[in-house]
Amino acid sequence: MSDHGLYIEDLEEGMSATFGKTITDADILMFAGVSGDTNPVHLNEEFAGGTAFRGRIAHGMLTASMISTVIGTKLPGPGCIYISQNLKFLAPVRAGDTVRAVVTIKSVNHERRRVVMETVCMVGENKVLDGEAQIMVSRRPVEQAVEPQKEAVIGG
Repeated sequence: MSDHGLYIEDLEEGMSATFGKTITDADILMFAGVSGDTNPVHLNEEFAGGTAFRGRIAHGMLTASMISTVIGTKLPGPGCIYISQNLKFLAPVRAGDTVRAVVTIKSVNHERRRVVMETVCMVGENKVLDGEAQIMVSRRPVEQAVEPQKEAVIGG
């Protein structure tokens, strides 16, 4: 059994997949630790309360990483390679918000093995992130048929 995701031959426009997660304070703290982004708007309630957000917000890239989760684990899944991603952050995400990342295939180029995907993150009915990704996807391996050995005719 293969752990490989879908191949380019399996993909078509309109296919979609989602991943959802409720963001916790621990997620925000761990992301700050892993990324090194210790901006106080993410970690310090007093500081963040004085900003336009009026309180702490999750890292935008933490939210965006959920798109990578969908692409790398579901559609197309394991084996695909991220080529590019553009992002527009539309609204803040806070601890306690449940984010739903949705990716939808916009186009498939079989010859170049490229897939363009719409990438969106939602909190309830509110779009908090919008973007587009380009992914490289493997072709299905060709099973090489083993030709039967021909017996040598000796003496003939």
